[in-house]
Amino acid sequence: MRRWIALTVWLLLAPLVAGAVSSFHGFDVSELTIPRGELLSGGPPRDGIPVLTDPPFVAASRASFLKDNDRVLGVNLNGIAKAYPIRIMNWHEIVNDQFAGASVAVTYCPLCYTGMAFRADMDGRRNIFGVSGLLYNSDVVLYDRTTESLWSQLLAQAISGPKRGQQLEAVPVTNTTWTDWRARHPDSLVLSSSTGYTRDYGGTHTVSTLRAAI
Repeated sequence: MRRWIALTVWLLLAPLVAGAVSSFHGFDVSELTIPRGELLSGGPPRDGIPVLTDPPFVAASRASFLKDNDRVLGVNLNGIAKAYPIRIMNWHEIVNDQFAGASVAVTYCPLCYTGMAFRADMDGRRNIFGVSGLLYNSDVVLYDRTTESLWSQLLAQAISGPKRGQQLEAVPVTNTTWTDWRARHPDSLVLSSSTGYTRDYGGTHTVSTLRAAI
């Protein structure tokens, strides 16, 4: 009798346990390319950190909110130079942008200070990336909104989902000061602080205060 009861309980609970193991933050993690125990929650939920998609930019001469020593991520592609202030990237982590028809995802992880950009055109269409709320090696994990595959910024690779194992094509990024980038690219555009979100882009924040505010 006890064995029968135990078997019945297991048969009832097994699908729930399997579902809990195969899903994390609403993503399918049943076939990860990394050890399951190394994929962790970063605190904010899925999309808890709002990304920017095709945000407004201003000319370098109008970027009065930037100080000379402010850090920026600089991308120069297809004859277009753009600067992404770290003080803005801290709050959004991903900017889905375009450079004369080329779709690019500019990404930044406040936990490990890594700025990387990737081509976002795949399978003949533009991919829009979001913040999954997950971390791998304390580094941001993205997801694409077409297939909901998870992508490691660190590996530049999909670690789960339909795109599992596929590599992202890197776009060169320069992490430098605003004064240095402006000197090299005087015609650069600058990501505007008018993002549509109310954030303290002018303040100095630690990762803990940033995540507590989200």
